[in-house]
Amino acid sequence: MTLRKLLVVLALVSLVAAGAASALESKKDYDKNFDFSKIKTFTVKIGTSWNNEISEKRVVEAVEGKLTSLGWTKAADPASADVEVILHGATDQKQDLQTFYTGFAGGYGWGGWGMGMGTATTTAVTYTVGTLVIDMFARDQHNLIFRGAVSDTLSSKTEKNQKKLAKALNKLFVNFPPTPEQAKEDKAKEDKAKGKK
Repeated sequence: MTLRKLLVVLALVSLVAAGAASALESKKDYDKNFDFSKIKTFTVKIGTSWNNEISEKRVVEAVEGKLTSLGWTKAADPASADVEVILHGATDQKQDLQTFYTGFAGGYGWGGWGMGMGTATTTAVTYTVGTLVIDMFARDQHNLIFRGAVSDTLSSKTEKNQKKLAKALNKLFVNFPPTPEQAKEDKAKEDKAKGKK
């Protein structure tokens, strides 16, 4: 392998390591016995603040827009909504170590052909991970019917964060609201995973 190729491989390894830290993560679960078809209206509010009123307003509007696009209607009177959607947000500072090598040298010595790695520079990169948890409670039963959680690395640019939020909501609300057929299929998968027939 030539030095140039080796440098490219090492650079790619560093980029992959950095990219792994910023991957979108999404998890969701819902009550398989609840009939989501009877939900017509919703209301959204902040449950756990992340102390950024502007960001919170944007997230609330994004969730409202997503649920509206799925066929639900924002209730004119929050007290009469079929479902109460509560948002919980948090941010966490994390670090990633990135190592770069310079000054490669190759040659033949007493031990045979060898290649010196040169100088290694390791830098700690701090980044912020944002997590959003979305809980849905049926107004008539006051029980949790849906919980979704998404997390991703936040950018210093608002536009990028809005795009990440849209992508996260699309991923979280795929096949939502679940149909009775979907719920039955998901319940069968859960039972199979638990070892039931």
